[in-house]
Amino acid sequence: MTLPTEPVTTAGLPPARYAPLLDEVEAAVLALPPGGDPADAPWTLSDAPGGLLMLRAETGGAPAEIRFRVPLGDTAGYWHPQGGWRRTLVADWEGRASVSLVDGVAAGCLYDHGGATRLTFAAADPAPEATLRFGVSEEDDTHVVHLRLPADPAGGPHRVLLVPAAPSVAAALRPLRAWYARRLPPMPAPEGARTPVYSTWYAFNQDVTAAAVETQAALAAPLGCGTLILDDGWQLGGRGRGYAGLGDWRPDPAKFPDFTGHVAAVRAMGLRYLAWTAPLLLGADADSRARWAPYATAPATVPGARVLDPRRPEVREHVVEVCTRLVREHGLDGLKLDFLDQAAVYAGDGGADVGRAMARLLAELRAGLEAVRPDGLLLELRQPYTGPGAAPFGNLLRSFDCPADSAANRVRTLDTALLATGGAVHSDMLMWSPQAPVEAVARQLIGALHAVPQLSVRLDRIPEAHQRAVAFWLGRWHAHRDLLLDGEVEPGRPDQLYPLVRASAGDRCLISVHADLVVPLDTAAHRRVELVNGSAADRLTLSVRGGPAVIARVVHGPDGRIIESTSARYGEGPHTLAVPRGGLASLTITEGRR
Repeated sequence: MTLPTEPVTTAGLPPARYAPLLDEVEAAVLALPPGGDPADAPWTLSDAPGGLLMLRAETGGAPAEIRFRVPLGDTAGYWHPQGGWRRTLVADWEGRASVSLVDGVAAGCLYDHGGATRLTFAAADPAPEATLRFGVSEEDDTHVVHLRLPADPAGGPHRVLLVPAAPSVAAALRPLRAWYARRLPPMPAPEGARTPVYSTWYAFNQDVTAAAVETQAALAAPLGCGTLILDDGWQLGGRGRGYAGLGDWRPDPAKFPDFTGHVAAVRAMGLRYLAWTAPLLLGADADSRARWAPYATAPATVPGARVLDPRRPEVREHVVEVCTRLVREHGLDGLKLDFLDQAAVYAGDGGADVGRAMARLLAELRAGLEAVRPDGLLLELRQPYTGPGAAPFGNLLRSFDCPADSAANRVRTLDTALLATGGAVHSDMLMWSPQAPVEAVARQLIGALHAVPQLSVRLDRIPEAHQRAVAFWLGRWHAHRDLLLDGEVEPGRPDQLYPLVRASAGDRCLISVHADLVVPLDTAAHRRVELVNGSAADRLTLSVRGGPAVIARVVHGPDGRIIESTSARYGEGPHTLAVPRGGLASLTITEGRR
C-alpha cells in the first residue's frame, strides 16, 4: 500500500484538500485505490464516548491516507508507541513507522513545552498493518502525521479516534484506553499477573537446571515474589545464545530430568510457574524443521531461526497444539510468549494482513489454553506487542529488554502503561552486581516501582544488605500495589523521560523522584504521601502548597532501615527533606488539611 511516488518530504506528496478538524488541527483524507491515482475522499467528525471524537473516512473500502497538520507553535515533542528514545521532534523526511497488532499501534500524541497536547489520535482498529509518516515539515512550518490504513475487507469506513487538547500526554491517552477496553475487553489479570516475578533469564541465561531454579524459588517466595518464569534454556537445543535449536519444545532431560515434577515442586513453594516459548521461531537444528520449513519462508531478525507464517492455518493449529501441550503435560500456570513481533517480517509482502492473522492466532491460542487451565491462566506478552489490540490475549505486559538500566525500565514501563488497557504492566527483569552498593539495588527496584517488578539475580549470591533492600522495596510495593497499578498516574513530559512520577488515589499519593527537582506537595489534596528518592542526591526539595500542616514523617534508607521518625509543622513554600538516595519518606498529614 504505497503512493505512486515517495518524495523526500511530505511537501512533495500529491496535494490534498485540508479542512479544520479540532483545536488547531487540520485534516485531509485521500483514497488510494489499487492501481489508481490518489483522490480526495469525504470524511466526517462525530462525538464518541468518553469525550472522544471519531473521524470516519469513506473510501469504499479502498486503502486510505489520513493526514493531519498542526502549526508548530510551542511544540516540544511527539510521543508514539515505537518512539523509544526518539521522543522530541524529528523532520518529516525521517519520521517513519510500520505498525500492526504485534508491532505497536497506529497512535501518536503531539505536545508542547507546558506538557499540554496539541494532537492525539489512534486508529480505531489496532490490529491491521498500517504505516505512518510524521515530523516537522520544513517547507510548511507545521508538524504533520500521514496515516495510511489498509483496505477494509467489509468495505466500511476507516475510523480514527481523536482527543481534544488535554493538560498532559497521560491525560489525553486515558480516554483512548477506556474506549479500547470497552470494545476489546482485555484478558482478566488474576493474582499471578499482579505479583512480583522471579525470572531466570539474566541470572542464568540458558544455563538453567531444575536444582538451580528450585534454589532461587525457595528464596524468592519469602522476599515477596508470587510467580516464577523459566526463561530460554529449558528446552532441547537451548544453548549458545542463538535460536537454531528452536521448534521442538521438549524439555532438555540433562537439565530437567523430571520437568513435570520440578514444576510441581516450585508451585508447592507458593509460586505460579510460567515457561518461555517462542512458538513462531523455527531453528535449523530442530528435529521438526523438515516438517515446518515450508511454512517458514522468511528469516527471523534473531540469529539461527526462521519465522512460521501465522497467516497459514496449519501454523496457527501447530502453535496452539504446542502451547496447550506444554501447559497440560507439565502443570504450568501459563507461558511467556516471546518474539511474536517476528511475524512482522511478512508485513507488506502482498499476502494477507499479518496483524489480523496474529489476532486470529492469539484468540485461538487463548481459547485453547483456557480449555486446559480455565482459572488463573497467565500469558506474558512483551513490548512492542502490548497495545490495545493485544490486550485480549495476554495479562503480563512486559517492557522490552534493558538489563541493569533503571532509567530505561522506568521509561518503558510508563510508555507501556500509557496505552495498556488491561493486564498488568511488568518491568524488564532487574539485575545488578553482587558488589553494587545497596543504593544501586534500590535504584533498580525504584525504576520498576510503577509496574510489577521482575527480578533476575542469583538470590543466594547477593549480600544480606541486598536481600534486605529487595525485601523492603517489594514489601512497600505490595503495600501500595493498588495505588501503583490502578491509581491515576501522571508521569509528565515523555521527552524529559518522566523524572517525577505521581500516582494518586483518594487521599493517597506516591511520588517517585528521579532527578534533582522541586517536588510539589499539596497538603490539602492528600493525607498520606510516599516520597521515593530515585535521584542521585541525599535530599528532596519540596514546595508545599494547600496551606500549612503538621506532617509526621518516617524516613527509610535504601535497605529499609528507619533513619528518622518525627513530626513538624510545614508552612507553604520550599522545604528541604533529608532522604538518602534510594530511600523513602512516608508522610502523614495530621493537622491543617482543609
